[in-house]
Amino acid sequence: MGKKPETKAHWSQEVQSDAMDLEPGVFTLDDPKEIAHSLKRSAEASDRRKASPFRSAISMLTFYINRAGAGLNGDRRHILERAKNELRRDFGRAPR
Repeated sequence: MGKKPETKAHWSQEVQSDAMDLEPGVFTLDDPKEIAHSLKRSAEASDRRKASPFRSAISMLTFYINRAGAGLNGDRRHILERAKNELRRDFGRAPR
């Protein structure tokens, strides 16, 4: 049998947005607060987004989670879901 063909980079390494410039490695961070703060900074700094900074940031995070699907392990999914709650707090939208 021949040599196994080279595999392409994982899709998660290529997630990018035309609406905002993400900080490198934002979705690989282990602290939900850091992920949320990074997404907030990126959304507020963007002049290309069409939605509010909150909507853009939460949409990007949700897109990443949905795109990963079953390939996202439980620990990473939990961190990213907690980052959604941190984003809500950062933007003053946390439930009271």
